[in-house]
Amino acid sequence: MVKVTVWNENRHEKQNPLVGEIYPEGIHGTIASFLKEAGYEAGTATLDEPEHGLTDEVLNNTEVLIWWGHLAHDQVQDEIVQKVRQRVLDGMGLIVLHSGHFSKIFKVLMGTSCDLKWREADEKERLWVVAPSHPIAEGIGEYIELEKEEMYGEHFDIPAPDELIFTSWFEGGEIFRSGCTFNRGNGKVFYFRPGHETYPTYYNKDVQRVITNAVKWAKPVERQRPVYGNAKPLETISPK
Repeated sequence: MVKVTVWNENRHEKQNPLVGEIYPEGIHGTIASFLKEAGYEAGTATLDEPEHGLTDEVLNNTEVLIWWGHLAHDQVQDEIVQKVRQRVLDGMGLIVLHSGHFSKIFKVLMGTSCDLKWREADEKERLWVVAPSHPIAEGIGEYIELEKEEMYGEHFDIPAPDELIFTSWFEGGEIFRSGCTFNRGNGKVFYFRPGHETYPTYYNKDVQRVITNAVKWAKPVERQRPVYGNAKPLETISPK
């Protein structure tokens, strides 16, 4: 059973009654709930907990970390960011959702600004599957259609993804790389765009299926970690 921690800053739910009505258990609680239904061991962590809920014990027992943030990226302690980064490099999977593109952890792993265009106009979004054989797209049709979502548009200032799984089209005309994978050290990273807090996106069964698939894809590979540093020769080196 994969051990998942769903991290959410949990600020919109407290400050905006609409968000609190849509996600009464918080975005993190909603995501953890459907992951549990899928058979995963899912816990939650939030910004205002000690160490943002990401203690050494929690991180060391997390195989895949899911991250949602928006209002309070700058309030995440740099020390915690570096601990999460190291866990990813050591093999922990990381799934970054929606406005988490501007989180400290995503930017430090990408090495770019991760900036983009955006607009809130209740637009239709179609996420087209552009890698139909990828395990993250398993069980998804040709596209996912969301009646209302926030628009994100290109250019998305990220490194070229290792794999592009979804490309979004918006009613206003923009397109966006909405499902991107990256390898960082021994860990896998997946960025998935949908999930604006004022829409019930995380109740959409296809969106849930993608996140569930991504957890399975991002879990650590069961193998010995590579050995780094000074190495003794495997063969005898003849004197020169």
